[in-house]
Amino acid sequence: MKLNLVWIDKTRERHLLELIDEYLHRLAKYVNYNVLELPPVRSQAQKEIVLEMEAKTILNSLTPKSYKVILDESGEQFSSKTFARFLEKHQNASTKELAFIIGGHFGLSERVKEQADFVLSLSSLTFTHDMARLILSEQLYRAYTIINNHPYQK
Repeated sequence: MKLNLVWIDKTRERHLLELIDEYLHRLAKYVNYNVLELPPVRSQAQKEIVLEMEAKTILNSLTPKSYKVILDESGEQFSSKTFARFLEKHQNASTKELAFIIGGHFGLSERVKEQADFVLSLSSLTFTHDMARLILSEQLYRAYTIINNHPYQK
């Protein structure tokens, strides 16, 4: 199984980027992954137009076999152990690719939400997009340490 981490724009905060890179480096011991940093739409256009333009970019970056997990505040929340079981279930089911998608400044369009296979919420708290990337990266690493009985979780 391969993980695709798809998000709009680059992580700007250097300290957060270093932490994201560290967790992704650790994650590479357990699973293949790819980070797709898609360009943001820089426009004064209405929110709906920006969302639709970003949706096109996001959806075009995915393969038809992608199991699409969007991160959205309305999604289901997992404990770390439940998240590990979710990943393990997909691994055992021979899911080819799990794509975790984080939207841009305005979030995700309804079109992307409608095409999602699963909606995940990291917390009922609100995070910046950079923080969401960090938390997702750490939780992916944590989940794989749980799956592999590595002591990081303890």
